[in-house]
Amino acid sequence: MAESSVEVKVTINNKNFPFQPKLQAKHDWYQTEEAVVITVLVKNVPQDSLKVNISEACTRVDISMPEFEDCHLCFNLSHKVIPKQSSHKLTPSKLEIKLKKLEGIRWDKLEGTPTATGIKTIPQEPIPQMSGPPSYPTSKKGKDWSAVEKEITQQEKQEKPDGEEALNKLFQEIYGKGSDEVKRAMNKSYMESGGTVLSTNWEEISKQKTDVKPPDGMEWKKWND
Repeated sequence: MAESSVEVKVTINNKNFPFQPKLQAKHDWYQTEEAVVITVLVKNVPQDSLKVNISEACTRVDISMPEFEDCHLCFNLSHKVIPKQSSHKLTPSKLEIKLKKLEGIRWDKLEGTPTATGIKTIPQEPIPQMSGPPSYPTSKKGKDWSAVEKEITQQEKQEKPDGEEALNKLFQEIYGKGSDEVKRAMNKSYMESGGTVLSTNWEEISKQKTDVKPPDGMEWKKWND
């Protein structure tokens, strides 16, 4: 089935491609006697779009995807870790960062000024037996991140933007769900027309340069004219 063509006239002062939503990224943490584990809830991030930098007192996460605004997370750790013995693992639903503790102490909080206290022995407490790892680890008992994620998704669906916001949301959905040809068509038509034409028909747009089409009653002029 041939793709339909959507052509609109817009004027937006943005040199980069517009309508970039923020990447939904939430995090939590838990600890064992030997390590601290930070879990970042973020979906479908390509491996080449992710950078994780682990130092003794700071862990930084950078995610750069063309369809979203760049996402930067920086955790200033409350205690020092061993970078060479730390690691991270990326799955379709989350990023898990495992930090090896430098000292055998229990952390009261994830972030803060690193303390210079000596090594302390962690009190021996009974470790509950579990049939498997928690789906979304958390340092607070009873917190179900799956339920939180579902609630946020439901709230976003119920929101009904209007005016320009509704138009931008429509373009975001078209661009996010579109094929590579749809995205190429939208980028090419928007950039070549100076932001006055936005088309999803790559077969048509690829054949020639997209002309500028100003709104009725207006005249197109270059900035320095």
